[in-house]
Amino acid sequence: MRITNNMLIENMLSNLNRNLARVSRHQNQLSTGKKISLPSDDPIIASRALKLRTDVAEIEQFKRNVNDAMSWMEITETTLKQIGDVLHRARELTVDAANGTKTQEDMEKVKVEIMQLKTQMTHLANTTYSGRYIFSGFKTDKPLMDEDGVFQIDISNAERIFYEIGIGDDMDINVTGSDLFHNGSNSAAAGTKSSLIETFDELISALELEDEEALSAALDRIDVDIDNVLRVRSAVGARMNRLELTANRLDDDLINFTKLMSKNEDVDIAEAIMHLMNEMNVYNASLSVGSKVIQPTLVDFLD
Repeated sequence: MRITNNMLIENMLSNLNRNLARVSRHQNQLSTGKKISLPSDDPIIASRALKLRTDVAEIEQFKRNVNDAMSWMEITETTLKQIGDVLHRARELTVDAANGTKTQEDMEKVKVEIMQLKTQMTHLANTTYSGRYIFSGFKTDKPLMDEDGVFQIDISNAERIFYEIGIGDDMDINVTGSDLFHNGSNSAAAGTKSSLIETFDELISALELEDEEALSAALDRIDVDIDNVLRVRSAVGARMNRLELTANRLDDDLINFTKLMSKNEDVDIAEAIMHLMNEMNVYNASLSVGSKVIQPTLVDFLD
């Protein structure tokens, strides 16, 4: 086959372009800090990067879910503590009123404070988090009860709100009003008065009548309500502990997967500089050799 000067020139330019493309690729790696700019640069790295980025995005979403769930349960825990405080204060007043030494005026003062405690209890029952009523089950846009302690919605213990805190790992984060304010009942119908509020009503009635027997009965009901609140609070505490463990695990996972993503995508700067210098030397050498391929014309040889 006859080799022409044009063929030599075309081969030289083709090789120069390939060498220049390699120089450009290493320059891009140094400027971006990434091994690849396009999936076609290295399909294996690109595929692995896509999977790792998906994993990191999932972990970050789980972390947001855990943080939101933790905030909801912290509000719940704080409210349960306040409910317990109200019940303990009501118990103290009841014990004091039942000792048989109180005057009618004293009993009236106790009754007034018990009425205020009842009002406070109904307000706690309608506690909200981010505009959502935390004890209303699925109906988070509706208050649980009115000022008299009458349920405004139908609610059951099956109305559990779940947050996804891991792959295949869901956790219920709410406490239902029927479980907390209706003495552990599985459900409560709209129009029904809360058994916990009924305890306050009985206590107020006993104070009005100065009925020591009724006061003792009310005291027993308060003890039952306190035990129920402690049961619910214990369950909430156990779930909060699990959320904290999950949050710690997700923090570790995020660090590990971010490191893997960095190892897969980020370029080794020292190695990239070395490759760039090598490719530039090759390119410069090809330019030098190529200049000799482009020979002068026949006219240049004529004296």
